[in-house]
Amino acid sequence: MSFSDLGLSAAVVKAVAAQKYPHPTPVQQAAIPEILKGKDLLGIAQTGSGKTAAYALPLLDKTQTNRAFKNRHVKVLVLVPTRELALQVGEVFLSFNAHMPIQIKTLAVFGGVSINPQMMKLQGTDILVATPGRLLDLVDSKAVYLSDVETLVLDEADKMLNLGFEEEMRQILALLPKRRQNLLFSATLDNKVTAIQETLLREPVTVEIKAEESNLDTLIFEVAYLVATERKGPFLRYLIKHRQMQQVLVFVSATQRADHLVTKLANNGIKAVALHSGKSQGARTEALALFKKGKVTVLVATDLASRGIDVQFLPFVINYDLPRSSKDYIHRIGRTGRAEAVGEAFTLVTPEDAHHFKIIQKQTKRVIPTQETQDLDLKGY
Repeated sequence: MSFSDLGLSAAVVKAVAAQKYPHPTPVQQAAIPEILKGKDLLGIAQTGSGKTAAYALPLLDKTQTNRAFKNRHVKVLVLVPTRELALQVGEVFLSFNAHMPIQIKTLAVFGGVSINPQMMKLQGTDILVATPGRLLDLVDSKAVYLSDVETLVLDEADKMLNLGFEEEMRQILALLPKRRQNLLFSATLDNKVTAIQETLLREPVTVEIKAEESNLDTLIFEVAYLVATERKGPFLRYLIKHRQMQQVLVFVSATQRADHLVTKLANNGIKAVALHSGKSQGARTEALALFKKGKVTVLVATDLASRGIDVQFLPFVINYDLPRSSKDYIHRIGRTGRAEAVGEAFTLVTPEDAHHFKIIQKQTKRVIPTQETQDLDLKGY
């Protein structure tokens, strides 16, 4: 199936071709025609499945002929849980829009930076991507009005609800017109997502793409290395140098761990930057840009800050620390093996981690091969 088979206009299909998308992913095949019809939709799809384009393409298509007539009255509102995801989603819209004959103004707004430039840039905006808190600040400042929103998207609704945005969501929903299209995307369908689905969506089409349908298992090769706690740092450096990694995303459990690991890597001749909530938005944006451009080898990230990291052909992910949950494990390794490229995901498992790692495998229904490392000579690393 091609994108032209999904009901998209010739202009949008041309924009997709310019971005070198080979063919629609399963979530795109299922969601795009329904969104074009104006249906409410619940999309359950894992990270890396192509869900952002699944709603960005039809919404850009619809907005081509339905621009905002009143200044600062946006037509499309996309709510996301983190700054990084706001930037990523905004970039997806902009990347397609750059190749279209009618330019649809898209803006991403979020906290942690000055509000005044965002207030000025809202002039003429059709599609707004926002974190809830900053959106409400802009509404209070009369910089944007939500009374003409025709489509509401909640992206990564599971994370948004778990991060405690319920009150902000309630306030935002009260400002929206009752007649609108609602699109809810989530990696999982838990109780909170089910509850908001029941109150938000009207006769929705449900699109659920399971892991095997998104090729997660076939595109990502996973290995767990059994390593003594005191040898984790040297083994990480050995792995990066031995495999001659040029671009690798390393996950840790806490912000202090990220900064410490970056220092140790730098002291051993490996260029690295940290991405976590303790850094300013400017520093986080710069770190991600350096990593994407290949100017640093390693990006060390925490789970929360990693929402929105999208490097199309990222070859390696390393779980330096185990994630708290099986959902976070799937999210982490889903950073690689994207866009039909093969990726590798490595997990360092200490004796203290062994039981938790077994639980992760059981919950994700995976059998991850393990390798011993005790005989490796790590002197010099």
